[in-house]
Amino acid sequence: CRLTGLCEDAGSNLTLCLWCLNPVCLCLQCLNPVCLWCLNPVCLLLSVSSVLTLSVSTAYSTFYIVGLVLSMQIPFVGFQPIRTSEHMAAAGVFALLQAYAFLQYLKDRLTRQEFQTLFFLGVSLAAGAVFLTVIYLTYTGHIAPWSGRFYSLWDTGYAKIHIPIIASVSEHQPTTWVSFFFDLHILVCTFPAGLWFCIKNINDERVFVALYAISAVYFAGVMVRLMLTLTPVVCMLSAIAFSSVFEHYLGDDMKRESPPIEDSSDEDDKRNSGNLYDKAGKVRKHVSEQEKTEEGLGPNIKSIVTMLMLMLLMMFAVHCTWVTSNAYSSPSVVLASYNNDGQNTEEQARVMSWWDYGYQIAGMANRTTLVDNNTWNNSHIALVGKAMSSNESAAYEIMRSLDVDYVLIIFGGVIGYSGDDINKFLWMVRIAEESIPKRSGVDKAGSPILLNCLMYKMSYYRFGEMQLDFRTPPGFDRTRNTEIGNKDIKLKHLEEAFTSEHWLVRIYKVKKEENRDPLVHSPRSSSSSRQKYTSKKVQDHPHFSLL
Repeated sequence: CRLTGLCEDAGSNLTLCLWCLNPVCLCLQCLNPVCLWCLNPVCLLLSVSSVLTLSVSTAYSTFYIVGLVLSMQIPFVGFQPIRTSEHMAAAGVFALLQAYAFLQYLKDRLTRQEFQTLFFLGVSLAAGAVFLTVIYLTYTGHIAPWSGRFYSLWDTGYAKIHIPIIASVSEHQPTTWVSFFFDLHILVCTFPAGLWFCIKNINDERVFVALYAISAVYFAGVMVRLMLTLTPVVCMLSAIAFSSVFEHYLGDDMKRESPPIEDSSDEDDKRNSGNLYDKAGKVRKHVSEQEKTEEGLGPNIKSIVTMLMLMLLMMFAVHCTWVTSNAYSSPSVVLASYNNDGQNTEEQARVMSWWDYGYQIAGMANRTTLVDNNTWNNSHIALVGKAMSSNESAAYEIMRSLDVDYVLIIFGGVIGYSGDDINKFLWMVRIAEESIPKRSGVDKAGSPILLNCLMYKMSYYRFGEMQLDFRTPPGFDRTRNTEIGNKDIKLKHLEEAFTSEHWLVRIYKVKKEENRDPLVHSPRSSSSSRQKYTSKKVQDHPHFSLL
C-alpha cells in the first residue's frame, strides 16, 4: 500500500528505490526482514481486492526484485530469501501479479468465451504445477522448511522443547511490561491514540501503517529483540497523536460567519403544493438543531492542556537521555579483558568460550573463536557445551581435538553479576543433550557431575580462598547467595592465564601434551642388601665381636 502511494502520489522511481533499502537495513542490523516481506503482500492483497492498477504492479515488482537482490548481497543472508519458506508469500504475490498482467494482455486479444475457457484451464494447471513444484523442492531440500525462530513466534514454548539454543538467548525471551515502559515511556499511552487517528479515515497507505502497528505489537510481545521493529511505528503514530492534540488546542477559535441556512422543508412545500394527492411532509426541524456548532474552549483550558503535553514531551526527552547514557551505553563487554586477550596471546591462538562472546573476542581481541553469535553451526555449539559440562579430563580431550589454546569464561560470583556462565550452565547442558538432575546447585548439595565439571572448576578456582566480607565465609558466591561446595579445586590440564580485577573475566591456558609419557620411577629403599665390607685387620681385632 505504501508502494502504491509512492508511485501514484510522488511518481518518483528514486523514492521507490530508497524504499527498497528497508530490507537491506534490517539485514545489516542482524534482523531477518521476514516481517517486511510478509507484511507487504498482505497489504497489497487488501488494497487490490477492489482494483489493481499498473502502478501497484510496477511498484511491488520493483520493490521485490531490487530489495531481493540487495538483501542477498549481505554475506550471512545469501540465498535465504529464495530458499526459505518464510519468503514464499512475497514470491507468490509477485508471481500472481505477473500472471494477472499476462491475463490482462490476453483479455484484450481473445473473445469472452475463449478467455473464460483459457482462464479456468490456465489457472487450474498453473496452481497445480506451482503446488507440486513447491512440494518437490521442499522435499528435496532446495526450499528450507520453517525455521525455529519463525515457529517460536507463534508457539512460545516450541523453542524450549525442540531448539534450546534459541530459547537460551536472553533477547528471545518474552518482553515484560516494564520493558515496554522502559523503552517507550509515554509513547505507550499515545500510540493507541495515534492508531485511532490513523484508521479514522482509512485509505491504502494507512492500511499498511495499521497492519504494521498491530503485527509489530504482537511480535514485540513475543521477543525482546523485536522491540526494534515496533519503535518506528510507535514514533510515527505518537507524533500523529501529539500533532492532532496541538492542532486542536493551538488552533484559531475565530470562526467565519456562515450565511443563514434556509429551511429545506419550505422549498419542498412550495414545490409539492400543486400535487393533487396528500403526501406526508417532512418534520420541520428547529433552527438550533440544524446547525450544531462546537463551543470554543477557553484560553485557560487550552494553556493547561498545552503545558501538560509539553511537560510530557520534556519528561520523555529526559527519560530517553537517561536510558541512553546509563542502560544502552554501558554494555557488558569487558574491554580491558578482551584487550589483554589480544595483547598477551599468540596471534594464531584459538579461544574457546560460550557463543555469547564470539563476536566480542573476534572483533576486539582479533582472535579465532570456535563459536560466535551467528549460531549457524548448532553441533559445534553443542560440542562446546559438552566440554563445559564434562569433567576436566574428558573436556581436555575435546579441547585438544579442537586445537584450543585458551578458554574464556565470565564469572560474577565476586561482584554479583547474574549473567555469568554458571547461570547459563543449564542451557549448555540442554544444548549438549546431557542428562543432569532438574535442580543443580553450587553448594554442597550440588550434583557430583556439576561439582567436577570444567565450568565449575574454572569459575571457582582459588575462589574458596577468598573471603569477600567478614560476615560471609570464604568461598561465598554473591550471585547465587550460597557457599560453594568444592573449595579445594585443582587443575590438571589448564593453568590460569588472566583474571580481571573483580574476577568477572577469567582466561585459562590449555597445556600442551607431552612428547613422551613420563617415566615411572620406583621409590629408593634406605637400606642396602649388600654385605658391608670390613677389612681383615678389623676382623682380627679382639673387640670385633663387641662391635
